[in-house]
Amino acid sequence: LQAELDAAGEALDLLYIGVAGRVDETIVPAEGFAFRTVPAGPLRVSSPIAFASNLLKLARGVSQSLGILRSFRPDVVFATGGYASVPVGAAARLLRRPLVVYLPDVTPGWAVRLLARLATKMTTTHERALRFLPAGRTEVVGYPVRDGFSRVDRAGARTLLGLPADARVLLVTAGSLGARRINEAAWAALPRLLENAELMHVTGPDDVVMAEQKRAELPERERERYHVYGYLAGMPAAMIAADLVVCRAGASSLGELPAAGAPSILVPGEYEGWSQAPNAEFMQSQGAAVVLRNAELDHLADTALELLRDDARLARMSQAASSLARPDAARRIASILREVAA
Repeated sequence: LQAELDAAGEALDLLYIGVAGRVDETIVPAEGFAFRTVPAGPLRVSSPIAFASNLLKLARGVSQSLGILRSFRPDVVFATGGYASVPVGAAARLLRRPLVVYLPDVTPGWAVRLLARLATKMTTTHERALRFLPAGRTEVVGYPVRDGFSRVDRAGARTLLGLPADARVLLVTAGSLGARRINEAAWAALPRLLENAELMHVTGPDDVVMAEQKRAELPERERERYHVYGYLAGMPAAMIAADLVVCRAGASSLGELPAAGAPSILVPGEYEGWSQAPNAEFMQSQGAAVVLRNAELDHLADTALELLRDDARLARMSQAASSLARPDAARRIASILREVAA
């Protein structure tokens, strides 16, 4: 997105505002962006005490966001949904700064529903979400992905990652924050999976030591086929290299899997107040994925191996995923931001 904004030839001063203690606090500064934090918390919680506490965080977050925006004086504020964006979006409205809100999922949570009332312009990934958003102020733009998805083909990706050109390759990723249940299901199935495929396993930082221990206990042949990462910066190459991807169904799955043309098994996360199931069910309805619930993870090996043995089905799923890609998403969002800021 920054590259598309820079393409206009104007100097871009960008500030990222997030919540302390999340992965953004590490990744964003590492990419060279200025980063500030404000308090925020989810309001869809079952505990009245947690609700009251998070309501106070939200109020403090709005107050701090007002100070940050007054100092930074942005021409436009871009909010990507989630409770962390609510204080900044509210402050933008109070200061009468243009606000563009992006819904990456196929259904909005409470934060986007609130911000949609405040937004100058709404944008979203897919037409499926339009029924939830204000008519006349919403544009479907797709999901912007890193340019790494367009830089390499499968052969190049496998060379880059040290994978055999002719092997079956399974990518299991628990995401940057980790997903213990997916990791445990992969470990339980290691002998069967490694007998049939090279396995790239992105565990998240909390489980990488355990994964390395599991790898050390394997016979040499299986050990060489088990590739463990706590975090993988080259995720575009990993998705392109894989015959099949197992992952959560967060918003990024709607953009990155299509960009890679990757067939997938989606395991939707279920959290207090929200679920990834609508994203997973949408991808399955398009023929691009198979949905496996948390309670069904005992069947991970059976499901993965059935797909890996069916070339025709994998080809159909890959084609279906690719048909959902919108490679111009970042350019379209950048164009809207420039238009609204003018």
